[in-house]
Amino acid sequence: MNQEFFNALDLLEKTKGIPKEYMIEKVEAALVSAFKKEYGTTNVRVVIDPAKKDVKVYEQKTVVEEVTDPATEISLENAKKLSRRHTLGGVVETEVKTKGFGRLSAQSAKQVIIQGIREAERSSMIREYDKKKEEVITAIVTKTADSSGDIVIDTGTSEAVLPYSEQIPGETFAAGDRIKVFVTEVRRDSNPGPIVTLSRTHPGLVKRLFETEIPEIEEGVVIIHSVAREAGSRTKIAVYSRDDDVDPVGACIGERGRRIADIVDELRGEKIDVVEYSEDAAEFIASALSPAEVIDVEMDGERSARVIVSADQLSLAIGKEGQNARLAAKLTGCKIDIKGN
Repeated sequence: MNQEFFNALDLLEKTKGIPKEYMIEKVEAALVSAFKKEYGTTNVRVVIDPAKKDVKVYEQKTVVEEVTDPATEISLENAKKLSRRHTLGGVVETEVKTKGFGRLSAQSAKQVIIQGIREAERSSMIREYDKKKEEVITAIVTKTADSSGDIVIDTGTSEAVLPYSEQIPGETFAAGDRIKVFVTEVRRDSNPGPIVTLSRTHPGLVKRLFETEIPEIEEGVVIIHSVAREAGSRTKIAVYSRDDDVDPVGACIGERGRRIADIVDELRGEKIDVVEYSEDAAEFIASALSPAEVIDVEMDGERSARVIVSADQLSLAIGKEGQNARLAAKLTGCKIDIKGN
């Protein structure tokens, strides 16, 4: 326990963000554990002084008239030999040189310290990921798909797994690829398993990409109302404007689709329908069924509607395998029944 030990604590704090005070507590616990293994006693006091770069361990024994447990007690007669100040019920402390610890005790202390470092690193990672929860982060692929299809990525906080189930269908990766992922969940419990759950299929990824790429959304002029997504195939996103002079759909798409192009590229060519939100449910449903042209929308209660389209627009309104109608229903939160005229 010399200057090198304290330098190591300084390095841990600097490189891994582990507070020195936290590690000192763990070292104290480690020394107590090692002492118990070596000497079979439980009354120990550890004093660690970072300023003096000094560590001392004291064995404590209670002063008694008659000793029944030599490991924790000392007679008044023997205590007086050490110091006349000792009285019954007091505590006698004897410094123990840590160099005298055996190999097994030292190993025990080492394990406690290593565990402390791991716990601190985990806590630090959880704090970092908590800041990024429900946000998009850029990560680098470090290991490509194995038999499970999962890949390993470096998020800048730690290495994490992007499960196959959370990847956009059909996309492939190479080591060194930079990708954007959405942080869906951060685990705080101590159970084994991943600290963070990442996704490229979550609708939140599309929402955050729009907030990042479209200036009017970032500035709060255009607002995203809702997103419905079937990853790898199609997304519908509903927007509205707080400024009558700003077209929310046009702002998102950009001239010749330039603004939305980067988002589509990031999503590996996934189709995106940007529609205008309306507080009028019938109008909103009609917009949500784009690109189909709707003749009429009859509301049947607040969350159900009957939609009329021309015969030549019926298949477009329903979409391949019902996708367009399904996404429109998710986007609006309404049950939609489509009929041809």
